[in-house]
Amino acid sequence: MISPTATATATAAIARNTLADLTKGEQACIRFLPPSQDPELSALRERLEELGFLPGEIVRVVALSFPAGDPIAVRIGNTTFALRRHEAELIHIDRLA
Repeated sequence: MISPTATATATAAIARNTLADLTKGEQACIRFLPPSQDPELSALRERLEELGFLPGEIVRVVALSFPAGDPIAVRIGNTTFALRRHEAELIHIDRLA
């Protein structure tokens, strides 16, 4: 039986796995961009997908702005994008070793 504490810890770990949580040099595989009922977030999600932020794509953080780390420079393939932290928080990822 899985304890409620272990379940809560695992759920919190999953919730924190967004592109915004990566540090400079880390790579990840995009898992998903969550759907939203909010028209603004839905439009942002669509725009990110149009730019290539799709499930299965490998993304790497190449730079974080000083001092707050906003925006974040990320690379997909041969293209580098600057994302605001709130945009990066929409992109759920699996970290790569």
